Amino acid sequence: MNHHSGASQDQRFIALDYGEARIGVAGSDALGLLAHPLETVASYPRTGALERIAAICVARGATAVVLGLPIRADGQEGSAAEKVRAFAETMIPYLPAGTAVFFQDEYGSTKQATEQLRASGKKTRTHRPIIDQAAAVVILQDFLDAAQPFLAEE
Repeated sequence: MNHHSGASQDQRFIALDYGEARIGVAGSDALGLLAHPLETVASYPRTGALERIAAICVARGATAVVLGLPIRADGQEGSAAEKVRAFAETMIPYLPAGTAVFFQDEYGSTKQATEQLRASGKKTRTHRPIIDQAAAVVILQDFLDAAQPFLAEE
Protein backbone atom coordinates (compact mmCIF):
# COMPACT_ATOMS: atom_id res chain seq x y z
CA MET A 1 0.00 0.00 0.00
CA ASN A 2 1.31 3.41 -0.93
CA HIS A 3 1.15 6.03 1.84
CA HIS A 4 1.68 9.67 0.96
CA SER A 5 3.15 12.22 3.30
CA GLY A 6 3.82 15.91 3.05
CA ALA A 7 1.68 18.94 2.30
CA SER A 8 -1.14 17.08 0.56
CA GLN A 9 -2.00 15.07 3.68
CA ASP A 10 -3.39 18.08 5.49
CA GLN A 11 -5.39 19.38 2.53
CA ARG A 12 -9.09 18.66 2.73
CA PHE A 13 -11.35 20.42 0.29
CA ILE A 14 -15.03 20.82 -0.27
CA ALA A 15 -16.43 22.10 -3.56
CA LEU A 16 -19.68 23.88 -4.23
CA ASP A 17 -21.75 23.93 -7.40
CA TYR A 18 -23.74 27.07 -6.61
CA GLY A 19 -27.22 27.42 -8.03
CA GLU A 20 -30.15 29.73 -7.35
CA ALA A 21 -32.21 26.82 -5.94
CA ARG A 22 -29.64 24.27 -4.78
CA ILE A 23 -25.94 24.01 -3.95
CA GLY A 24 -24.22 20.73 -4.77
CA VAL A 25 -21.49 19.82 -2.30
CA ALA A 26 -18.53 17.48 -2.88
CA GLY A 27 -15.60 16.61 -0.65
CA SER A 28 -12.07 15.35 -1.14
CA ASP A 29 -10.50 12.33 0.46
CA ALA A 30 -7.95 12.81 3.26
CA LEU A 31 -5.10 12.95 0.74
CA GLY A 32 -6.75 15.62 -1.39
CA LEU A 33 -6.66 13.37 -4.45
CA LEU A 34 -10.21 12.19 -5.09
CA ALA A 35 -13.57 13.97 -5.03
CA HIS A 36 -16.86 12.37 -4.00
CA PRO A 37 -20.44 13.65 -3.57
CA LEU A 38 -21.57 14.77 -0.11
CA GLU A 39 -25.01 16.39 -0.21
CA THR A 40 -27.23 19.01 -1.77
CA VAL A 41 -28.05 22.12 0.27
CA ALA A 42 -31.07 24.34 -0.41
CA SER A 43 -29.85 27.82 -1.46
CA TYR A 44 -32.57 29.47 0.65
CA PRO A 45 -32.99 30.46 3.36
CA ARG A 46 -29.51 31.87 2.67
CA THR A 47 -28.41 31.91 6.34
CA GLY A 48 -29.37 28.24 6.66
CA ALA A 49 -27.36 27.37 3.54
CA LEU A 50 -24.30 29.26 4.77
CA GLU A 51 -24.50 27.69 8.23
CA ARG A 52 -24.81 24.20 6.69
CA ILE A 53 -21.79 24.76 4.44
CA ALA A 54 -19.78 26.00 7.44
CA ALA A 55 -20.88 22.91 9.43
CA ILE A 56 -19.72 20.64 6.58
CA CYS A 57 -16.33 22.41 6.60
CA VAL A 58 -15.99 21.87 10.34
CA ALA A 59 -17.15 18.24 10.25
CA ARG A 60 -14.74 17.38 7.42
CA GLY A 61 -11.85 19.50 8.66
CA ALA A 62 -11.83 21.30 5.31
CA THR A 63 -8.92 23.67 4.76
CA ALA A 64 -10.44 25.19 1.61
CA VAL A 65 -13.68 25.67 -0.30
CA VAL A 66 -13.62 25.50 -4.10
CA LEU A 67 -16.47 27.23 -5.90
CA GLY A 68 -17.35 26.43 -9.48
CA LEU A 69 -17.12 29.64 -11.50
CA PRO A 70 -19.22 29.68 -14.68
CA ILE A 71 -16.89 31.11 -17.32
CA ARG A 72 -18.62 31.77 -20.63
CA ALA A 73 -17.49 30.05 -23.83
CA ASP A 74 -15.74 33.31 -24.86
CA GLY A 75 -13.62 33.13 -21.69
CA GLN A 76 -15.37 36.04 -19.97
CA GLU A 77 -17.24 36.12 -16.68
CA GLY A 78 -20.91 37.00 -17.00
CA SER A 79 -23.77 37.59 -14.58
CA ALA A 80 -23.72 33.96 -13.41
CA ALA A 81 -20.07 34.31 -12.34
CA GLU A 82 -20.93 37.58 -10.56
CA LYS A 83 -23.58 35.69 -8.53
CA VAL A 84 -21.03 33.03 -7.53
CA ARG A 85 -18.49 35.67 -6.47
CA ALA A 86 -21.18 37.53 -4.48
CA PHE A 87 -22.16 34.25 -2.78
CA ALA A 88 -18.48 33.61 -1.92
CA GLU A 89 -18.19 37.06 -0.31
CA THR A 90 -21.30 36.34 1.78
CA MET A 91 -20.00 32.86 2.72
CA ILE A 92 -16.50 33.82 3.93
CA PRO A 93 -17.55 35.19 7.36
CA TYR A 94 -19.37 31.90 8.08
CA LEU A 95 -16.37 29.69 7.34
CA PRO A 96 -13.92 28.56 10.02
CA ALA A 97 -11.04 31.06 10.40
CA GLY A 98 -8.27 30.43 7.90
CA THR A 99 -10.39 28.51 5.38
CA ALA A 100 -9.14 29.37 1.90
CA VAL A 101 -11.56 30.02 -0.96
CA PHE A 102 -10.69 29.12 -4.55
CA PHE A 103 -12.58 29.41 -7.82
CA GLN A 104 -12.47 26.70 -10.48
CA ASP A 105 -13.79 27.08 -14.02
CA GLU A 106 -16.93 24.93 -14.04
CA TYR A 107 -17.58 25.17 -17.77
CA GLY A 108 -19.41 22.01 -18.79
CA SER A 109 -19.45 20.45 -15.30
CA THR A 110 -23.25 20.05 -15.13
CA LYS A 111 -23.35 18.65 -18.68
CA GLN A 112 -20.52 16.21 -17.85
CA ALA A 113 -22.25 15.19 -14.59
CA THR A 114 -25.58 14.67 -16.41
CA GLU A 115 -23.91 12.50 -19.05
CA GLN A 116 -22.16 10.41 -16.37
CA LEU A 117 -25.43 9.88 -14.48
CA ARG A 118 -27.29 8.94 -17.67
CA ALA A 119 -24.53 6.46 -18.50
CA SER A 120 -24.99 4.88 -15.06
CA GLY A 121 -28.74 4.48 -15.69
CA LYS A 122 -30.03 7.36 -13.55
CA LYS A 123 -33.02 9.38 -14.75
CA THR A 124 -31.60 12.90 -14.74
CA ARG A 125 -34.97 14.68 -14.54
CA THR A 126 -35.78 13.10 -11.16
CA HIS A 127 -32.21 13.34 -9.90
CA ARG A 128 -31.50 17.10 -10.02
CA PRO A 129 -30.06 17.18 -6.46
CA ILE A 130 -27.74 14.31 -7.45
CA ILE A 131 -26.71 16.23 -10.59
CA ASP A 132 -25.77 19.20 -8.37
CA GLN A 133 -23.57 16.94 -6.24
CA ALA A 134 -22.09 15.27 -9.32
CA ALA A 135 -21.30 18.68 -10.83
CA ALA A 136 -19.54 19.64 -7.58
CA VAL A 137 -17.52 16.40 -7.87
CA VAL A 138 -16.45 17.35 -11.42
CA ILE A 139 -15.46 20.85 -10.23
CA LEU A 140 -13.45 19.48 -7.29
CA GLN A 141 -11.79 16.71 -9.30
CA ASP A 142 -10.71 19.24 -11.96
CA PHE A 143 -9.27 21.43 -9.19
CA LEU A 144 -7.47 18.50 -7.51
CA ASP A 145 -6.11 17.21 -10.84
CA ALA A 146 -4.75 20.68 -11.69
CA ALA A 147 -2.97 20.78 -8.30
CA GLN A 148 -1.30 17.36 -8.70
CA PRO A 149 1.83 18.52 -10.59
CA PHE A 150 2.67 20.73 -7.60
CA LEU A 151 2.65 17.89 -5.05
CA ALA A 152 6.08 16.74 -4.02
CA GLU A 153 7.20 13.31 -5.19
CA GLU A 154 8.74 10.97 -2.66
